[in-house]
Amino acid sequence: MSSTNIFQEEQILKELKHYLPAQAPLKDFVHHNTLHAFQGLPFEQAIRKASKTFGYKTSLSLREYRKLYNEGKINKEILENTILRRKGHGELNVWKSRLIEMDYEEFNEGKIGHLRTLWKERFKLDLNTIVHTNLFRILNSYLDQGIAITKFPVNKESFLSSIIEIEKNSFISFFKTKRARDLLFDPHTSLECLLELLLGDEALYKQYLFDQQFAHPGWSGLISVIESQPGSLLDGRKISLKEMIILECLLEIDNLDNALGNKWKPLAEVAEKKHRLDILCETEWNEYDDLIVIWQEAYEWTYYDQVLAGVMVGERLKPKTEIPSFEAFFCIDDRECSIRRYIEHFDPDCATYGTPGHFAIDMYYQPKNGKFYSKVCPLPITPKHLIKEVSTDRNNTSDLHFNKSSHGLFRGWLISQTLGFWSAIKLMFNIFRPSVSPASSYSFSHMDSYSALTVENRSKYHKKDGLQIGYTVKEMADRVEMVLRSTGTTELFAPLIYIIGHGASSANNTHYAGYDCGACSGRPGSANARAFSYMANHQGVRTILRKRGIDIPDTTEFIGGLHDTTRDEFRFFDEELLSEENDESHKKNILVFEKALRANAKERSRRFNSIDTKQVPKTIHKKVKERSVSLFEPRPELNHATNTLCIIGRKHIHDHLFLDRRAFLNSYNYELDPDGKYLSSIINAAAPVCGGINLEYYFSRVDNEKLGAGSKLPHNVMGLIGVANGFEGDLRPGLPIQMVEIHDPLRLMMVIEHDPEVVLKTIQNSEATYEWFINEWVILCVVNPLDGKVYRFKDGSFEYYDPISKNLEAVVIEYLHTAIESTDGNLPVYLLK
Repeated sequence: MSSTNIFQEEQILKELKHYLPAQAPLKDFVHHNTLHAFQGLPFEQAIRKASKTFGYKTSLSLREYRKLYNEGKINKEILENTILRRKGHGELNVWKSRLIEMDYEEFNEGKIGHLRTLWKERFKLDLNTIVHTNLFRILNSYLDQGIAITKFPVNKESFLSSIIEIEKNSFISFFKTKRARDLLFDPHTSLECLLELLLGDEALYKQYLFDQQFAHPGWSGLISVIESQPGSLLDGRKISLKEMIILECLLEIDNLDNALGNKWKPLAEVAEKKHRLDILCETEWNEYDDLIVIWQEAYEWTYYDQVLAGVMVGERLKPKTEIPSFEAFFCIDDRECSIRRYIEHFDPDCATYGTPGHFAIDMYYQPKNGKFYSKVCPLPITPKHLIKEVSTDRNNTSDLHFNKSSHGLFRGWLISQTLGFWSAIKLMFNIFRPSVSPASSYSFSHMDSYSALTVENRSKYHKKDGLQIGYTVKEMADRVEMVLRSTGTTELFAPLIYIIGHGASSANNTHYAGYDCGACSGRPGSANARAFSYMANHQGVRTILRKRGIDIPDTTEFIGGLHDTTRDEFRFFDEELLSEENDESHKKNILVFEKALRANAKERSRRFNSIDTKQVPKTIHKKVKERSVSLFEPRPELNHATNTLCIIGRKHIHDHLFLDRRAFLNSYNYELDPDGKYLSSIINAAAPVCGGINLEYYFSRVDNEKLGAGSKLPHNVMGLIGVANGFEGDLRPGLPIQMVEIHDPLRLMMVIEHDPEVVLKTIQNSEATYEWFINEWVILCVVNPLDGKVYRFKDGSFEYYDPISKNLEAVVIEYLHTAIESTDGNLPVYLLK
């Protein structure tokens, strides 16, 4: 064996884990930056390096940009300004000609696969086809979370020890040849030994491992995540990326021996110079790269410019100072943008706000009779509190088709011969009249409306598994204060205040967690909304808040609720606790909500080919509910598609704008936070959460085959942990085409209302947060409330930005119905009269 120490095993495995997809199992599907491995680089450099290293498509093509330009979706003046800023006045016509007219070679295969393809070229053996089938079956069986009728027969201390135990005690083997089996049993067999057999040259080990693992990045990435986060599996398994690589190398050696005997040789003996590549080395910037970044910037700023022009108009308006008829707090989620607009339209005297949908409650939640705890707060947070659902008399909806007895030989046959016919009839009816069933992922089933929650901790000894049951009065007051101060709502409280989380319903949808609340780790926000309302209504909490300068009147009551964004339905909790006066107001408010939900359903329906948007809102709303739980509907809703904005400020800087459901709206009052204390917590959460959502949609849209999940239609669920095409393919990270097909790949622009100097100091306080902005993965702009001017963050400082769009079209909200009925595409930014 060679001993030049070129092969640094731990370092190479660390690099592999860094670059592999970081998608968690389906139950914890939370959006993230697909190219997280490159986030330390400026965005423009990062997408170029990712493309030239791994062969990803990280932008639209020249043909697509030119089509957008010809359709007027890329502004001519903004394109010219972009060229002038980057190339200078003397180069304007030259670069404009290159952008619009000249032809370029756009194919890019990347550096992955060049070495390992030699098995097929020189030895006529397709190792991927032969090895992957067995490897994926073994991994899927070992990690299975409940699909398999029988569990993996052995679950020892680790994955490899389990494989060894099976090999020693089975009549059949995973291997065809003696050498591979002997190597498995040999305690001295190491990864380096196996690579020596396959390659014969340490200089090739790193390249080969990247080739091998990026031939199936889905499985490799998932196992890397499970290794670093063992708790991501409910039914835990001990497995490491290194163990999986060792097994794969053994299977490769086994199949080479079986097919070729002693006629194969290590790849070092047949590899030519063109096959030997430095996978992660820097590559030169070329003219084509310049064209792409110019087009992308012009494309993005064509939209950004309209938004900033509208925001500047709003900055000259004054907010209301009266007590609202009612107030409603929603998640900042972009899908709540339009429902808030309609609620305030149907009741102009009310006020709505946006705040992250976990409502500052960092907890695990355990439903009644639930075995496991669900994290319902942002993924990076490790909760120290547990809230349990208790005192419920509900019976969980069941269906004999999902009973374990259906797996048995006799009972399974009996059920299929009897209930099978009824099942066929039900399926036929479901085609024409879809309805919620046990097979549906139904947002309102996350928590029983009539149960009780252990929100308050009454003893320091009340703990479970190291978690405190509920919150102390002081802890409750801290969380209520955080939400109220960060949103700027510390006075003029309405008699009735709604705290509304959100979730989604669907059927036959593997990515259901991606439709729920990202701030609740991909789960509905019902428990959070209800818990926050309990805290805010607590007299002890209010006593503490009064001492801190927040005086909530005794007549003010908080009520929790959930918005099902797929079905456009509201459900409220603990309505029976309202005072008689507030109960009457609540009944009137429900009528407002119902009008808003129907109008919202109509606005959403323009994206659905199966619905005629010209029908009346009531009819459309009914069809929206039906399609949400249809087994045959791959698009129950379009989730975050078209998102491209995050606005942090008082609502009067955006409530006069029609933003077409494209904005995350976080309420914030700079006057109550002059030093940026609360702004810091908002940005630290909004940048990774909203930025992560935006970038996963961006990259899944521009390269749906490599960075996305392809079409939903051939997806099979693998072990309840991921999806694959067919039953033997690699796991598909990213988003399916049905979630991103209407998405415009624009980076998120964050607009903050505050003094630019305060914002600069705030983002610099956190290195991780600052990285999002200095490297322009998120574009940052600030509206200075003192002069109403807009400033753009660029190269570490803020510079004045004067929008090109001077005259946005002003419309009445009723006109929107005409605009909505006229197109299924994105609408421009309108000023609402």
